Amino acid sequence: MPDRRTELADAALAVVAAKGLKGLTHRAVDAQAGVAVGTTSNYFRNRAALVSAAVDRVEERDTLLLQQDGWETPTSVAALADQLTGALMGLALENADLTRARFAFALDQPEVVAAGHERMLAGLTHILGFLKVPDARARAESVADYGDGLAMHLLTARKGQDIDRASVARNIQRLLEG
Repeated sequence: MPDRRTELADAALAVVAAKGLKGLTHRAVDAQAGVAVGTTSNYFRNRAALVSAAVDRVEERDTLLLQQDGWETPTSVAALADQLTGALMGLALENADLTRARFAFALDQPEVVAAGHERMLAGLTHILGFLKVPDARARAESVADYGDGLAMHLLTARKGQDIDRASVARNIQRLLEG
C-alpha cells in the first residue's frame, strides 16, 4: 500500500487530469484522496511543492508501467520499436489520465518536466548507442517528438479510434533507422 505522500501525489495527478492545473488546489487533492481538509497542506506546504511531487510521481509511474510490461534491453532496432510502441500505447490509451496530467504540466510549466524528459532521452540514446545506431541523440529526439504528437492525437482528435499498432511500430522503426 502506498504511503500517504504517494496517495496524495496520485490524487493530485487525478485532479490535474480531470481539471487541468488551474484545478489543482490542496482542497481539491484532499477531496480526491478522500482525506480530511488540510491533509495535503500538511504534506505539501505550498502549490510548488505539490506540483513537484505530482511531476515526480508521473515519472515514478512511467517507470512502474515499463517494469510491469517486462521492459528488457532490446537486441535490435525492430525489437526496440515494438517495445516503444507498446509503451506509447500503454501510456496514451490504458493510462490516459497519467498522460493528460503529463501534458498539462508540460504545457503550463515546461521547466518542471524538463529534467524527466532529458532522463528519458538519455536512456533512449544509451539504448540506441548500444544498438550501434548512428546519430543516436537526434533519433531519440525524433522518436520522442513522434510519440508525444501521437499521444496527443490519441487523447484528442483520434480518441476512441482504432490504431494500427503495427503501423506505429513501423513509423518508430523508420525514425530510429533514419
